[in-house]
Amino acid sequence: MNKTYLITALVVATVAVTFRCARDSARDDNASRVFRPVSGSKLDYILGMIEHSYVDSVDVDELEERVVIPELLKQLDPHSVYIPARDMQRTRESIAGNFGGIGVQFYKYRDTVVVIKVISDGPSEAVDIRDGDRIVRVDDSIVAGRSLPSDKIMGMMRGEVGTPVALTIHRGGEKAPLVKHITRGVIPIKSVEVAFMADDTTGYVKVSIFDMNTHDEFTRAVAALKERGTRKLIVDLRGNEGGILPIALQMINEFLAADRLMLYTSGQAHPRKEYHSTGRGRFQDINLVVLIDELSASASEIFAGAIQDNDRGVILGRRSFGKGLVQEQRPLPDGSALRLTVARYYIPSGRSIQKPYGEGMEKYYSDIYMRAMHGEFSEKDSISFDENLKYHTRGGRPVYGGGGIMPDIFIPVDTVGNTRYLSDLLRTNILYDYTIDFMDKHRAALAGTREVGAILRYLAPRDLVNDVVNYASSRGLKRVESELRASRTLIDNRLKAYIARHVMDDEGFYPILFQTDETFRAALGNVGITIP
Repeated sequence: MNKTYLITALVVATVAVTFRCARDSARDDNASRVFRPVSGSKLDYILGMIEHSYVDSVDVDELEERVVIPELLKQLDPHSVYIPARDMQRTRESIAGNFGGIGVQFYKYRDTVVVIKVISDGPSEAVDIRDGDRIVRVDDSIVAGRSLPSDKIMGMMRGEVGTPVALTIHRGGEKAPLVKHITRGVIPIKSVEVAFMADDTTGYVKVSIFDMNTHDEFTRAVAALKERGTRKLIVDLRGNEGGILPIALQMINEFLAADRLMLYTSGQAHPRKEYHSTGRGRFQDINLVVLIDELSASASEIFAGAIQDNDRGVILGRRSFGKGLVQEQRPLPDGSALRLTVARYYIPSGRSIQKPYGEGMEKYYSDIYMRAMHGEFSEKDSISFDENLKYHTRGGRPVYGGGGIMPDIFIPVDTVGNTRYLSDLLRTNILYDYTIDFMDKHRAALAGTREVGAILRYLAPRDLVNDVVNYASSRGLKRVESELRASRTLIDNRLKAYIARHVMDDEGFYPILFQTDETFRAALGNVGITIP
């Protein structure tokens, strides 16, 4: 047992015994009533003493839930966690890849709830909710003009499939509010954010999470790209924190020849288990580049690592997070669950991707910050490798363990054009808020547009940057001419990307945003190159 936990337990026990002794000294007849469980651990005894003998009333269940269990799990590893019963529904939704809801994306704009996008074929579309509608009330609860957090509003609109909810909305051009009665339906959580042709022969797919639907979404997207001429594929896992292991393995299998080791797991109570490709993958003939960064974790790292160790494609970007622990989710009687680490992942070369965690949670999670401080995001040479953790890919290339996946081609963080003024525009949401106003004025003209080029042609005559600078000034953010000159290209690009997202969702957003994304541009230039 960890020393810190023993100290914590002893403090709890000491407090309980101290108060018990004081109470007993006043009334010795209470000594015979000290609670003793029939069976259980020392911790059970201590909690029982607190519940039955402590001087003040204590909610022991709450103490156990909020303090004891989390403190105990902190002594194990960073990824063994307790999930309270109240959070289990959201957890199930993230795994299942869907939830019960009304099918809209919304945004809090100046204490007004604006419908940004109505999901096609969803419950809201069926009752003629439209992009740009303002939601005033959800059932009997007013949401307009109140500083309600977005998750509170989302909770009002979500619910069991088949249950009713009424929205009162304000729509431009309508004199009176409209009331829409909606029956909640199954709303998919999109894990493949976007797929498009980056050029005549190169497809691009961005995967944000690995849930139960991701393999199907991914294979449909790549198959559609192949029909359009894709011979080279960029798979973007930047910012992808992982998800369900079997789904990641199914996706890896699509790219590998038969009987290639993809992964193995091993733990104290879990003997080594290997996972091999079947040879039935549909995309074995596609040239492959995988994009990762410091926020790519777990299943993302397994995907990238299996591709790298089998010399199947090029990994491009920055060193990944470094999570290589296997969790099993085990239900508890009250509807809560324990997500317990039971084994480690090892990618085909034999290396573990798990970074060290023996010096405590704070240091573990500040590792990304320390990497930035050491210059790792800007200089490859700032990264050192332990020669004792040297492994080799299937083709004999050296790779290293010790935490995360180091890409074959390092791309530093692009800081060109990043100024305090741009940061303030993004931090205050002024850029996005401006596009809400812009769409209110131009929605009708852009309605039905399904080509990025058409959106860009419509925006070309307009000085969006000057408009947003004036808009920002009206919101209290003063113009800084030197910084504006440095950031003009990025500001213009981001505004056009946001507007395209309003019109075409992510299919419009990413193709424009990536015009200033150096990692994407490098991947586009390096797809199909020989692995170094």
